[in-house]
Amino acid sequence: MSIRTHVRNGVIIALIVQGLLLQPVQAQETDSAALIAIIEAVEKGWEQADGRPFREHFLDVKGARYIESGGQNAGLSDLIEHHVEPEGDALDSLELNFSNVETHVEGDFAWAIADLEVKATVKRDQREIHNRGYETFLFRRVNGDWKVVHTHSSSRPVKQD
Repeated sequence: MSIRTHVRNGVIIALIVQGLLLQPVQAQETDSAALIAIIEAVEKGWEQADGRPFREHFLDVKGARYIESGGQNAGLSDLIEHHVEPEGDALDSLELNFSNVETHVEGDFAWAIADLEVKATVKRDQREIHNRGYETFLFRRVNGDWKVVHTHSSSRPVKQD
């Protein structure tokens, strides 16, 4: 084998190895983008008191629990019908912001952690809500699509400066 053949084979091997190493990175970037798109859809669903993004992106499994500031909803219908949709009647100008989203993917399981900020006015008494905290989303890949299987949020009122 000549040096030229050896170098050519080395380049081919390097390109193959590089391609194999890039595939997982590209897959993780694709998965991360999909998870962030779901979180953005959920954010809009909350703000608009619209259960459709939840029905589209959440896996409705027996025993599912969605936790928020010490309360919980048992199952997807409970979350949508007793929390998401009624907030449209109870709150004015609901602004929900997920930021600094970190995603982690391990095969067909993933999770995301985000900073959370909530602003709204309670219609009944005009009380202003301004909370900050964190939200965790757990995901499972089902038939090639990511689905939310659990959420947990915790926030506190923002103290005046």
